[in-house]
Amino acid sequence: MSPARRRSTRRKKLRVLVLMHEDLVPPDDIHSLSENDFHRIKTESDILGALSDLGHEAKPLGVRDAVLPIRRAVEEWQPDIVFNLLDEFQGEAIYDQHVVAYLELLRVPYTGNNPRGLVLARDKALSKKVAMYHRITVPRFFVARTGRRVRRPKRLGFPLIVKSLVEEASMGISKASIVRDDEALAARVQFMHERVGTDAIVEEFISGREIYVAVLGNDRLVALPPRELIVDELDPGEELIATESLK
Repeated sequence: MSPARRRSTRRKKLRVLVLMHEDLVPPDDIHSLSENDFHRIKTESDILGALSDLGHEAKPLGVRDAVLPIRRAVEEWQPDIVFNLLDEFQGEAIYDQHVVAYLELLRVPYTGNNPRGLVLARDKALSKKVAMYHRITVPRFFVARTGRRVRRPKRLGFPLIVKSLVEEASMGISKASIVRDDEALAARVQFMHERVGTDAIVEEFISGREIYVAVLGNDRLVALPPRELIVDELDPGEELIATESLK
């Protein structure tokens, strides 16, 4: 959120427009949902509940492939801030930046990254190059483009891990993502191209702990306490990775 575009949010009670996927809008009565159905919308339900408990007025808005409903809600409901839960638009993960850019055009404050931040974070290769420019060490990598033969640089030895270049939430990541020879590498890249539908990024696999640190702020950044992914049951010799099924 650009500091120049903020509105005053010092009121005790805020009107919060919560953007979420159209099929994840919680029903009025969540108690009627099955356990599986509730799990799908748990994040959205928890955020709406937390905002309400804090004394704010929260309005959910389901979004799929059009921005006009967002404009109508902003103009008619006049929210103080938009809480953005969207991680894709029109079924494409790389389009989420355009929704945020639209919020900027509407000059309404919002949570999360601005468009430039989303572009940098979405493209794993680009984000690594930025980190390398600032002399931050990252695993060595190469990008395997869709429709092209996989050519592993000689400087990259095994084991390697194959990920989607632009998807998040560990989409397409499983135990098979760790590859130990060129045949397995080619097969996993093909899986990423055909099943996930994106280019692949192939990185050095570094065994270790899985730790997450969230950062909040615009001009003055605050790092929240680190969180570690703990898996109680691992088979002997099994590597700890945050797979799609685990998340």
